[in-house]
Amino acid sequence: MTSRWFVTELETVAMFWRIARRDGVTLGFTTHDRDLWFDGVMHRASPGMVPSAIRKSAGFEPDSAEVRGAITHEAISAADLAAGLFDAASVRIGVVDWESGAHETLYAGTIGAVSEEEGRFAAELTSRKAELARDPVPRTSPACRAAFCGPGCNLAPLHFTHELTLLSIDPSTNAVALSGAPDPEVLAGGYLRWLDGPQAGLQMGIMTGDGAGGLVLDHPLDPAIAPGTRALVREGCDHTLETCATRFGNAANFRGEPFLPGSDLLQRYPLAQG
Repeated sequence: MTSRWFVTELETVAMFWRIARRDGVTLGFTTHDRDLWFDGVMHRASPGMVPSAIRKSAGFEPDSAEVRGAITHEAISAADLAAGLFDAASVRIGVVDWESGAHETLYAGTIGAVSEEEGRFAAELTSRKAELARDPVPRTSPACRAAFCGPGCNLAPLHFTHELTLLSIDPSTNAVALSGAPDPEVLAGGYLRWLDGPQAGLQMGIMTGDGAGGLVLDHPLDPAIAPGTRALVREGCDHTLETCATRFGNAANFRGEPFLPGSDLLQRYPLAQG
């Protein structure tokens, strides 16, 4: 049942927002002058961080919202924003009665673009209605459209995931060397997620090998990462039929059309046969 808000002259109402990052960390904030506990999350008092505008409509166009505030709370730092820890995090914004604990969500979405300037940040939010604009019909392609070890691929991810430890990093090439790592060609296109250390929970894509047995990552490394730091590494796939058949023996689940004639063949000018 939906509560009625702001119907009396004196209300014990505050705004709240909750951020669930992709690395499993959940943060809660409120405009109240003290911390509030509800829904199993401690919402820290942060009066300087407020939603600037929320627009909702009954149509199919995405609702828009934005959050602005000062980077003053220890849970949100400029380094974390620059590292991408808040990219694509889910956000819920609503109102809460700080006496009874009753609350209601007004907006749900994900964090899009984040900007930071002079100690303040601004985050654009995208509502879940934006998912309605996604075309669910697959398009033909010579490469496999399924995510490796995901739906459609049907391979067991446990067989291609390794827990390794860091030997060294090379900041100049943004590369890491891992103890007992498989061949870099096997890992190219996969990802690495740090299990501890200063970048714990952050996932980085594996681009290629560095020629010396290391792995070049697509995200800047923190120079403070020490040898012995644990990382979870998932192998990659180039999404070609040859790799699917020879390396994985999974051609039956290949989600592509490698032998379908392309538009270049259809546009060829017919030639008379002599």
